Amino acid sequence: MRKRRIIRLPTPCGTRWHAPGAPVYKGAMTNRRTPPRALAIAGLPVPLELRESARARRMTLRVDAGRGLIQVVVPVGLPDREIQRFVTRHDGWVRERLAALPPQLPFADGAVVPVLGVDHVVRHTPDLRGGTRCQDGVLLVGGQPEHVARRVRDFLAAEAKRELATRARDKAARLGARVAAVTVRDTRSRWGSCSSTGRLSFSWRLILTPDAVLDYVVAHEVAHLKEMNHSPRFWALCAGLTADVKAPRAWLRANGARLLRYG
Repeated sequence: MRKRRIIRLPTPCGTRWHAPGAPVYKGAMTNRRTPPRALAIAGLPVPLELRESARARRMTLRVDAGRGLIQVVVPVGLPDREIQRFVTRHDGWVRERLAALPPQLPFADGAVVPVLGVDHVVRHTPDLRGGTRCQDGVLLVGGQPEHVARRVRDFLAAEAKRELATRARDKAARLGARVAAVTVRDTRSRWGSCSSTGRLSFSWRLILTPDAVLDYVVAHEVAHLKEMNHSPRFWALCAGLTADVKAPRAWLRANGARLLRYG
């Protein structure tokens, strides 16, 4: 079995709810996996996504900052009425967390988008030639208005992959290690991961963070090429690959939910 080490994103508002006294399903364990589904509960201000997990021993509730919905994870086979009662009982908690979410930050003309921590204003220029690009604090985007958000996202994802891949390979060379591949995705539960085969994966949203934060996440994953753990030796390797560890970790804890609201 391949080992995988990850940097977890903070749950919205840094909180995950494990309700005291929540019902625990006592049925037999099963390997059956079912896709998430919507569950209708009257009075909820946002959609609810239900996920059944063979590993779950009790119900857990969280607010997904990126998608703006409520997610509940339950043991396989738990009746919907039990789930509905559980969510309704914690209605106040849900509303409190939703109210604390940062506002949505769409990629639209006039929006301010940080690129490696430097603010850029999105400027839609329909007749722009040469593709989306950053220029003097402006993010220039051409084409039709309805395509602006997609073009901005595609540009940022491409910039993220270029920046992350370059830094990952440079840092790996310092350790005498090899990066098999670098991919970027819109992950909602982790900033980066490293497989035992040397494949690194990152959230494209790291391009929105300050330079030092992106650099730290790359260093963290590259250090896993040598140490697939979080031992003192791992942290020593990580610290040797980047200028700072503590401040970027604190920045991600404080700003992770906001990063998920862009786009």
